[in-house]
Amino acid sequence: MGSLTVTVCPDGLVALRWGAGGRRAGSPASERVLDRAQAWLAAYFQHRPLPALPPLAAEGTAFQRAVWARLCAIPYGQVATYGAIAAELGKPGGARAVGQANGRNPIPIMVPCHRVVAGGGALGGFSAGLARKRWLLKHEGAAQAVG
Repeated sequence: MGSLTVTVCPDGLVALRWGAGGRRAGSPASERVLDRAQAWLAAYFQHRPLPALPPLAAEGTAFQRAVWARLCAIPYGQVATYGAIAAELGKPGGARAVGQANGRNPIPIMVPCHRVVAGGGALGGFSAGLARKRWLLKHEGAAQAVG
């Protein structure tokens, strides 16, 4: 999967992106958020029970935040479709808008945008590339969703 860089602030998790970054000292509140994020990621990649997510502090529109909250409700190892999420959010026909919000998710893996697929089971897109999306889904045992 490569290196991951976690960005935090005292209020919570701001971003997660692929690439090296390193740990920097911060406020005690930021350190607690970072420690929780690292513990969550370690549990995820080691197939251990997931602890609660650290608080999320990602910036986005009200609709984007609603989509991201809905993503957090998709169970580990399962998938949902863009269209189903749109309908649940009261936006029937809004699959494309859900896809755009999904693509702007600044906290992939932890806010599991990789668990969203197109109607019919096609992978759809993923900001970090389809190979990573496929790997994450297989890691979670959702191989039936990736063909």
